[in-house]
Amino acid sequence: MLTFAMTALVLIMLPGPDQALMTRNALVGGRAGGVLTLVGGVLGVGVHAGSAALGLSALLLASATAFTVLKIAGAVYLLWLAAQMLWSAARSSRSPVIEQAQEVPARRSAYLRQGFLSNALNPKVALFFVTFLPQFLTAGSGSPRAEALLLSAIFAGLYLSWFGLYVAAVDRLGRWLRRPRVKARIEQVTGLVLATVAVRLLTTSH
Repeated sequence: MLTFAMTALVLIMLPGPDQALMTRNALVGGRAGGVLTLVGGVLGVGVHAGSAALGLSALLLASATAFTVLKIAGAVYLLWLAAQMLWSAARSSRSPVIEQAQEVPARRSAYLRQGFLSNALNPKVALFFVTFLPQFLTAGSGSPRAEALLLSAIFAGLYLSWFGLYVAAVDRLGRWLRRPRVKARIEQVTGLVLATVAVRLLTTSH
């Protein structure tokens, strides 16, 4: 279990779309925006972690049609988010002062929804849990499903802890990071990261 926790934490800490999305939303919506994105993200992870523990993800991955539908839906959603952020970055670059004055943070539910859907619609997260969790199950365990759910809960706890600290750090540095040019660059990078993930999803074979 300790080995699992250490390995999971390293994987969680690797830069990726979750980190990019939380950074952007923490800058636009403050700490609340970042935290709600975090909560949505862990709920999205929980969908796949729980499904893997119950054996449902294996059924999903066994169906080429279901996998393709989820893959396309996830890619389209990420591309839509990426387009929004790249457009916002372009407007900020053209007229940073006006854009900053006109900017209105999204409704709180939007941050929660973005975090949730970015993970829940990502078949790579399902694949991760189907291939990752079984490696740490005890051979001959009397209750492998309960053990898998426990490992999933540990992963979720580590996810919340790490990204909770990360969001707090972004909020602490917010005064500098929210400068129009810096924020525009962060939104641009976030958009490119999400677009790259979307393209990789579309090119992933079943």
